[in-house]
Amino acid sequence: MYDQTRAQQPPDRDQNRAERRPAAPDALLASEERDAVLDRLRKAINTFADAPHDALQEAEGAFDDAAAHLANALAERRRALHEAWQDQDPEAHDEELRLALRQYRELTQRLIRM
Repeated sequence: MYDQTRAQQPPDRDQNRAERRPAAPDALLASEERDAVLDRLRKAINTFADAPHDALQEAEGAFDDAAAHLANALAERRRALHEAWQDQDPEAHDEELRLALRQYRELTQRLIRM
């Protein structure tokens, strides 16, 4: 259906709207780590009917791997953030400090939503 109101809008209006959207957060796990954990989980699900106890052990191992990878990724992210602002002169680099604060906030909010 033809929308005359939309057709009369400047062509860059949708582009401006897209530019205002926040960027998607970076994945905390590398794709190889994520894929390996998901493969283990799929294996557990697919073998449950034949060997339920083995499947549960495999699923538990996948969970443990995911938790360990996540803990390592969060520790590394924290270390990098801390190094970025620790030695900064607060008056000379307010923007860098603001960005670090925003990253702490976003990571913390992602953790809380889990």
